[in-house]
Amino acid sequence: MARIEFTPQLRRFVDTPVVDTAAATLRAGLDAAFATNERLRGYILDDQGHLRHNVVVFIDGRRARDLRGLSDPLGPDSRVHVLQALSGG
Repeated sequence: MARIEFTPQLRRFVDTPVVDTAAATLRAGLDAAFATNERLRGYILDDQGHLRHNVVVFIDGRRARDLRGLSDPLGPDSRVHVLQALSGG
């Protein structure tokens, strides 16, 4: 099963479960995480359902490509890391 993990920084604001899912796409995997804590959705997705600009997702060490449709495929052994992007200088 694919495993989805969220950055520890999000824990200051909302529970961030580690989710094991049989989802075939990033969107389905995130939906599985949101099913355990719906408040998490607002921190990850904007009101159009697209990945927020300050959030970065890596699937098996590679940055997710479809930031709107979230259609990137997940394999049965995929590891997904959802991070808050850092900015500043």
